[in-house]
Amino acid sequence: MQVQDEFSSDFQWISQRLKKLRKEKGYKNYEHFAYELGMSRSAYWRIENGANFEMRTLLRICKVLQISPHDFFQNNEAEAEPTRKI
Repeated sequence: MQVQDEFSSDFQWISQRLKKLRKEKGYKNYEHFAYELGMSRSAYWRIENGANFEMRTLLRICKVLQISPHDFFQNNEAEAEPTRKI
């Protein structure tokens, strides 16, 4: 089993969480958010579509969203839970 296959559901959960939080913070367009992060639109688009990325990128995203990594991984009851605990 490839690593990406093993964790694909987790990547999907993370990508959906990123998209939700981005929109909640007023970034309706992912392209504007990518600009704020200082990354290319295509690179950020891949993240929101479940691509693997570095933890450093997640920390930058949290900083722009003004949330802690802990807050990022907190589940609201209305959200689907990841397939396993992280």
